Amino acid sequence: MHFTLYSRSYCHLCQDMLDALNALQTPERPFTVEVIDVDADEALVARFDELVPVLYADLDQPELCHYFLDENAVKTALA
Repeated sequence: MHFTLYSRSYCHLCQDMLDALNALQTPERPFTVEVIDVDADEALVARFDELVPVLYADLDQPELCHYFLDENAVKTALA
């Protein structure tokens, strides 16, 4: 399983979401997380600016959550 987290470096909510997401990882349910800094791309700033952090399990699907981790959505994606 692979997650994509749209984030920014000075965002405490972003770090909180990443920490909470990583806490859900177990040997039985391993996953990877790609953290993308929205400030590195003007198109991403335009798309996500005030929504970060935004978490996706599949970039072709709607977001799993933003601002705060939705543990149930993540567990469903991992199932």
